[in-house]
Amino acid sequence: MRDQTSEVLDPVTRLRGFIKDGGYAGGGRLPPERHLSDQLGLSRATLRKALDALERDGVIWRHVGKGTFVADGTPPEPEQPGQMEGIVRQLTPFRMMRARLAIEPAIAREAAVNASGEALLRMRRAIDRAKAATTWKEYESQDDRFHRSIAEASDNLLLLALFDQLNEVRRAVAWGSVTRETERPSPDHTSFGEHDAIAEAIANRDPGAAYEAMRRHLGSVARRLFGEG
Repeated sequence: MRDQTSEVLDPVTRLRGFIKDGGYAGGGRLPPERHLSDQLGLSRATLRKALDALERDGVIWRHVGKGTFVADGTPPEPEQPGQMEGIVRQLTPFRMMRARLAIEPAIAREAAVNASGEALLRMRRAIDRAKAATTWKEYESQDDRFHRSIAEASDNLLLLALFDQLNEVRRAVAWGSVTRETERPSPDHTSFGEHDAIAEAIANRDPGAAYEAMRRHLGSVARRLFGEG
């Protein structure tokens, strides 16, 4: 029987301690929720709130259909090396960006319809952390988190799973092609204002504006990174 006093303790602190004491390194997968619930003496509802808090803080990364992972700056790689590697080998940055332009504006449009207040908060937190990043790696991690928070805000598991697969390919195809000339983004980095415009359109519940803001952002990224788009 679960110890009733355990619910009184801070579940977030307890979960952090479990990760630390268990020696879970970056990229390591945590046990399933039912096992975590038993081991920590928490109800499933309380555990999920704690997991939500750690994900917002960038401590963990949850991948639909795969599990919960300890964050290492980027989400875990997929467990489908044959299929994914084949796509990556054949896909050019231009075609990758065309796929993003076909999918992500539509996801942003859905987010403007369905985003919760918590989802909007996650977007804003990722934007603020990206602006405060002191390295490109930090920025890219928060940029990743911002775009995924929009997919989460769509409140559609199929769109979220589709985004996750698209993002796996994006990192493999695009990141290896990018050469950085500075240690960190400049204060006037173009994406900062573009991210603000996307988040504002979603917060204003304007599907059309959200679609267009995301389309303009991705076109700008394509031109800036690859000279395409």
